[in-house]
Amino acid sequence: MAIHNKSHSNHALMSLNKMRKDKGLRQKSAVDFNKPEKVKILHAIMDCCDFLKKLPAESVQLICIDPPYNLKLAGWDTYDNYIEWASQWINEAYRVLSKKGNMVIFGGIQFRDVKSGDLIDIIQYIRHHSKFKLINTIIWYYKNGMSAHRYFANRHEEAIWLAKSNDYYFDLDSVRVPYSEKELKLALKDKRLNPDNTKKGKNPTNVWQIGRLNGNSKERVGHPTQKPVEIIDRFIKSLSYPGSVVLDFFAGSGTIGRVCMLEGRHCLMCDSDPISIEYFNRHRELIKLSGQKTDYKKVNSIEEFFDTN
Repeated sequence: MAIHNKSHSNHALMSLNKMRKDKGLRQKSAVDFNKPEKVKILHAIMDCCDFLKKLPAESVQLICIDPPYNLKLAGWDTYDNYIEWASQWINEAYRVLSKKGNMVIFGGIQFRDVKSGDLIDIIQYIRHHSKFKLINTIIWYYKNGMSAHRYFANRHEEAIWLAKSNDYYFDLDSVRVPYSEKELKLALKDKRLNPDNTKKGKNPTNVWQIGRLNGNSKERVGHPTQKPVEIIDRFIKSLSYPGSVVLDFFAGSGTIGRVCMLEGRHCLMCDSDPISIEYFNRHRELIKLSGQKTDYKKVNSIEEFFDTN
């Protein structure tokens, strides 16, 4: 795949000018934006660090990734020095995020070996070697999972939400959880709560009870660690806005691209394994079968993706 970068400086300047004009982005929500007629989708097969270096500075609103955990389950999941490798994409991720941009990293804290890809190590590196702000740790809680005999059976995974600055974009209204009729009546009696916000629904909190995908799930495309659409949808709606750019440089199953197509976000995907394109194509087929309408343009280079003509 040919990837060119001769227009990067111009696009970075345009992004800066847009941010200067749009100082109120923090106060806006999805209703303040129009979904683009067509979303752009770029799916590159290459090393993530090489891909990131080709992106313009401050050109991405949301990065959402599920990186390898260094469990040596496959060739793509084996690193001699995990944090040294991870530091490369962490630093590049900070560079390509917009000033009001967000980053979500899925991971875990249950690994015993110091060489494992642990969220604690990632947080440690970010705290001492980057300017990222840790906004939330999200707990994904599920009832179905593996049994265990030598430890308490695990029923959750973690994700961290980072922001480039304290002036980050966050649209809570787009992901509020509806109250039941009884709950709403009680909530409206609580003088501590804003009635207008209460009527919109409740904050989903940082503990999300969402079931894992079982083997018969209609969402399944074949990837072993595929995340449910519901989780990805919540992150994309709350941390990016229609028409903005979402990046996943560990594309895997392609669920990020699927949600972006449905929610009107342009999407950059990258993965070192060519099979990720097959997974994403299955998502496209599932969208068609569901009757959901999407209009997108598949592009073949970073230059084409950021071309504003």
